[in-house]
Amino acid sequence: MNEPVIASSSKSGGFRETLKTIVYAVAIALVVRTFAYEPFNIPSGSMKPTLLVGDYLFVSKFTYGYSKHSLPLSLPIFDGRVFATMPERGDVVVFKKPTDESTDYIKRIVGLPGDKIQVIDGRLYINDRAVEVQSAGIFSEPEDPNQQEIPMYVEVLPNIRSHLILDMLPHGQFDNTRPFDVPDGHVFAMGDNRDNSADSRTRDVGFVPLENIVGRAEIIFFSVNGTAALWEIWKWPWAIRYGRLLSPIK
Repeated sequence: MNEPVIASSSKSGGFRETLKTIVYAVAIALVVRTFAYEPFNIPSGSMKPTLLVGDYLFVSKFTYGYSKHSLPLSLPIFDGRVFATMPERGDVVVFKKPTDESTDYIKRIVGLPGDKIQVIDGRLYINDRAVEVQSAGIFSEPEDPNQQEIPMYVEVLPNIRSHLILDMLPHGQFDNTRPFDVPDGHVFAMGDNRDNSADSRTRDVGFVPLENIVGRAEIIFFSVNGTAALWEIWKWPWAIRYGRLLSPIK
């Protein structure tokens, strides 16, 4: 006569254990996401050739310390940054767009507080000195139906850090800018795809407050080229960019 009671109790205990496991897993994931690493994906080509559409990457949350934007939903618990360190020129960072903090942007830091930044004839100038550039051939994506070939260059920043950039147009709209004096507490960010990037050169973005930085992009952990829909399971093996998996971001 007691067997139904025992069975009910066992089922209830199993449900509680399952629920507890789920709660623990969610709590651990939130802690990791807030204080260690957060995944992001790349939806646009503004950081080509460094980052491609379909790249999935981990961003370190601890590199520059923590701000309200380190927290889920950017909870306004405190102002500024704690355990703050300054980004370096050449770092690729995720930040909240200054004019719309609900939007995440990813760009490369080229200017620090006190720097004078200007682009003249497509060439980046930092503190009135032209940044060194070297030809690096042609960039094209195999999955691009237009097979567009874009001149590619190595850009060497004053701290000797180098990275690839693209120059799609000889006279692009951002190839000549006014001088920008980076104010205290801000950085100047640019996309590596110089003619196809909304960044600190535009009024819509402008200088990036240090508080808005979410973290530094560290590694590409997965990448797909967009040739397979989610339901096209048979195409998945050919849609993965295997050569980009676990690639550090430079």
